[in-house]
Amino acid sequence: MKMLYYLRNALCIFFTVSFFHISVLASTQDFPNQPIRLIVGFGEGGSCDRLAHIMAPFLEETLKVPVEIINKQGEGTKIAASYVLEQPADGYTLFVTTFTPYLAHTILSKDAPYKIEDFDYINIQWFDNDIIAVNHESPYHSLSEILMLMKSGEKKIKIAVMEDSNGHLLLQLLLNQYNISAQNIELHLFNNGKLAREAITKKKVDMILVSSEGSEPIREYLRALAVFSNERLVQWDIPTVNEAISPLGFQVPVFYGSMRGFAVSAQLKRDYPERYALLIQSFIKVLGKKEVQRILRTEKIGGAWTGPKKSNEIMQKTFSSYQENAYLLRK
Repeated sequence: MKMLYYLRNALCIFFTVSFFHISVLASTQDFPNQPIRLIVGFGEGGSCDRLAHIMAPFLEETLKVPVEIINKQGEGTKIAASYVLEQPADGYTLFVTTFTPYLAHTILSKDAPYKIEDFDYINIQWFDNDIIAVNHESPYHSLSEILMLMKSGEKKIKIAVMEDSNGHLLLQLLLNQYNISAQNIELHLFNNGKLAREAITKKKVDMILVSSEGSEPIREYLRALAVFSNERLVQWDIPTVNEAISPLGFQVPVFYGSMRGFAVSAQLKRDYPERYALLIQSFIKVLGKKEVQRILRTEKIGGAWTGPKKSNEIMQKTFSSYQENAYLLRK
């Protein structure tokens, strides 16, 4: 299955490169002539930071200018997103982040000064599903078991989540649907995936809700209990969340998993369409390199070419889904 996925993706990129012809007009002959900045919405060491560091040297090679990585974590990516839009929309500032559900939640729950449409999503490169996991030495072996313990209030369960993440929303759905009091848990919120994962590997928390592929480097320290998906994942032999909680007599809605990639200010496409097109072409070239795909596979990082049209459509559809449940993160 994995080989078919990578072959399909490689063919998609190959044909896109073959037919995606761009005329570089005179107005782009001097672009870029200064460093490109990748603004990462999280701290160092997390999934998006790893994605940025892998892609940066190949973008440098293609664009022929330095590519700088700047981490701006905090407020569920609101700080980074706001910063990107405050910069000139001239093609020199790109946003690297987990788009869902963070952008939606900052808009719906944190009064963010921007809209989904203020960004142009040039490529959603990495699709991921969240898992619910405990430390591999934990006494808990099923999600239903630990949820029943939470509900009883016999022990305050310590839980780590990335603030405003898909896992954070899933946790609130589980607490709400199973009538678990917030007083029965000790919630640890993080803005850095590396720190969140360290919390479970070092047994500082009892449970974590976190992206599955982003957790591959610490897989040996985890006992995964369920995946937030409608289908079981090949990589993780665990039940879906609704399979795991079926003995408890309730279900939760399932949304798109975490989606990571690159975006620019939507104004760039309007003001500098040739620069915008040149950036798109550069990403196609980078993702079309066998070496890039090999490194991404080795590091368990997504390398799909989704393209701006489909990426923007997915973001609009996802935003509508999160609008229906954003109230849970305001509790």
